[in-house]
Amino acid sequence: MRVMETAIPGVVIFEPQVFGDARGYFFERFSQRQFDEAAGPVRFVQDNESKSHYGVLRGLHFQKGDFAQAKLVCVVQGRVLDVAVDIRRGSPTFGRHVAAELSGENKRLLFIPRGFAHGFAVLSEEAIFQYKCDNYYAPGSEGGIAWDDPALAIDWQLPAGDILLSEKDRRNPLLEDAPELFEYSQL
Repeated sequence: MRVMETAIPGVVIFEPQVFGDARGYFFERFSQRQFDEAAGPVRFVQDNESKSHYGVLRGLHFQKGDFAQAKLVCVVQGRVLDVAVDIRRGSPTFGRHVAAELSGENKRLLFIPRGFAHGFAVLSEEAIFQYKCDNYYAPGSEGGIAWDDPALAIDWQLPAGDILLSEKDRRNPLLEDAPELFEYSQL
């Protein structure tokens, strides 16, 4: 497995080696040993999957306080632009983001540590998105940041008129107005 560092320390892309022949292909999607060497020890406790169609933008989401989550995300089918935003106040990369194209073809995984908001936009007709979390989902601890915050300057690679949001995501505050973020020293 190839490990690719990103512009923000701790956010890591994993690219598996795919072995193909006339029968199809095989690859190892996850190895705890390789993951621990590249990203540090994380114990995943929950797997999630979503299916979305072109233009759906989910995010930018995070879990607050004791319910903070690290995620390891991938796309099984289709293609998305996946984004992680550093929301750790006091971090040297606070407010910066990493964007990576994940697809069923490239089979890449993106690791997003605790202290980051996460979102993705579907670039293909349809996408099946999977992710592992290191903490259980807690509805009362949900947080969000506006997907179109000008200070973040995220290019979602979709025309604005094609973006489909949940009602909740339409109401997320700008990063500067988000009340409950993380302190860099806490994580």
